[in-house]
Formats: sequence, C-alpha cells, structure tokens
Amino acid sequence: MNSQTAANSSIARRARMLEFIRQQGFVSIPELRDSLDVSESTIRRDLESFEESGEARRTHGGVFYTGSVSSIRQFHRPNHNDGAWDKKRAIALEAAKLVSDHDTVLLDGGSTTYELAKQLVGRPLQIVTNSLPVANLFSASDSVDLVVLGGAIHNRTGVTHGPYTDQMLETINVQKAFLSVAGVNEKGFYNSNMLLVETERCMMRASDRTIIVADSTKFGRSSLARMCEWGQVDTLVVDQGLCNLWQERIATLDTKLILAALQDHAQETSTLTS
Repeated sequence: MNSQTAANSSIARRARMLEFIRQQGFVSIPELRDSLDVSESTIRRDLESFEESGEARRTHGGVFYTGSVSSIRQFHRPNHNDGAWDKKRAIALEAAKLVSDHDTVLLDGGSTTYELAKQLVGRPLQIVTNSLPVANLFSASDSVDLVVLGGAIHNRTGVTHGPYTDQMLETINVQKAFLSVAGVNEKGFYNSNMLLVETERCMMRASDRTIIVADSTKFGRSSLARMCEWGQVDTLVVDQGLCNLWQERIATLDTKLILAALQDHAQETSTLTS
C-alpha cells in the first residue's frame, strides 16, 4: 500500500469512526473495536485526533461526541493561525478546575462556555443551561443530571431568554454560574442583547458564585446593556493576553482574577487575588 492509499484509508476509517460516535452519542472502546474491526491502539490514536479537533472527548470507559450537529447551532474551531480558539480553550481548561464533582453548575450560552462544557462532559454533575448547543453536549451523558431552561430561543446563538426563562431561574439554586460577556470596562460587564442580560442577572441571583469567562480581547469594550458591576462578580477567568494595566486594576478589586496559560507556552497558569 503506497503512502497516498494509506492516507486515504486512514481518513475513511476516521470518518466512519466519528460518524459511529456521533450516532451513538457515547460509545465504549470495546464497541468501537468490535463495530469497526480496528485495534485499540488505532482507536486511541484516532481519538487523540478527535479530541484535538474538538469532535469527541474521552472519558472513563469510552468516548462522547462533542462535534457539531446540523440541526443545532454549534461553535466551530477557527483556523489554527487564529489565536481566538486557543484563548477560549485555555480559559475553558482553567475554568473547569473550579468545578468539583457533584457540583450544580449553570452554563450560559457563548463560544467560551461551550468550550468549558466540552471539558465537563463525562463528569458527575448537575448542569443547568439556557444553551441548546451546551444541552446537546450533555444529552447522552449518564453521569449528568441535565436541566434545560425554557423560554424564547434567540436564533443566532441558540439560547433561551425572556420572562419564562427568568421565572424558572427564580425557582432554582446553583453553586456556580459561568457566564460569558461581549465587553468589559471599568464600569462592569456587558452583553449586546437586553433580554439576555436580564436573564443573566437572574442567573447571578440564582447562583452562590458568579464566574465570568472572557478572553482578553473583550477588555476595554462595552456593549448595548450592562449586565452587572465588578462587585457582583466573584471570579474572572481570562487568558494571559490580558495587559498589565488591566491586571493591576483588577488586583485592587474584590473580584478574583485567574489567568489561563495558552497551551503554546510552557508557562504555568498564575492566579492573582486582591
């Protein structure tokens, strides 16, 4: 078999494997081996590739599908030469460390919270979310008790918001809420949709601890509606691209700052507190 034929065979095998995982939602390693007639060492190599691309996530005993589904809006990884995805993934990896097994966690919609959700797949948790893409990630997981907030769906983002969502949030309590934002400045945190901002305020009231996940490009910006002031946020997780001026400003506040190291660097993640 020449190199081109071998490459084509590998691509076809991976396509079959990924489609099988997608259809099942969760598949054990023995099921993959028996169904596709490939060795476990080959399966492990292919799964490493799927995890790198964000299409699947290994957990104890098998693998979950975490790629896109055509009927539900998903967030796609940008090109490798675009650092945006690297920042979001670094933030997600660090934010996942704040979650303990058996926590009750609320996840807002957004590309960064979606990356965080992918890190939590397979863990024993109670997940509350208003995001259809996030809910889809956990829908096949036996380890997760999933609660999806109802309400009007914002078509562009696939999240629910509005009075029905807000009413449901009034009846629940979560230990940690992870929220995304469109902008951060000295006055506080912003998003562009006024109905969504009101829902996010309800999320904050329903949570024992509010955690904002935002990449460094959001700083120094505002948007249509201010979600909250600095004093209402317990923890902020940002990539290491955050400039020194902002780091110094946050160090004077009560909000805890966690800087997530980009995987391209061997630097350790540092944590700054006021």
